[in-house]
Amino acid sequence: MANYMLLLRDEPSAFEGLGPEDFQGIIARYTAWSDALAAKGQLVDGNKLVDGVGRVLRSGDGAVRVIDGPFAEAKEIIGGYFTITAGSYDEAVEIARGCPHLDYGSVEIREVDEEH
Repeated sequence: MANYMLLLRDEPSAFEGLGPEDFQGIIARYTAWSDALAAKGQLVDGNKLVDGVGRVLRSGDGAVRVIDGPFAEAKEIIGGYFTITAGSYDEAVEIARGCPHLDYGSVEIREVDEEH
């Protein structure tokens, strides 16, 4: 079994205009989904990232630049992640198909390189 990161990408405006009851319903869906994975032993970790803040480091011209980010004008930003365990990419895809985030953006799946 390998670990896979599910990177939750969404448009910055994906949750605009939603009220507190809407957010409670959304949180309940994510919680139910992750609890079901945990019950099967497939959930390793997961968290929402803080909205609108972060840093991007870029190397060039012999220096490392630190830029505030993510940027609101970006098409998609990573808003959270889950780390799951699965036997293959195909199994990870099947697990990710149930992720509530697909209603708000996309899910990128990447295998964790445990050897480094």
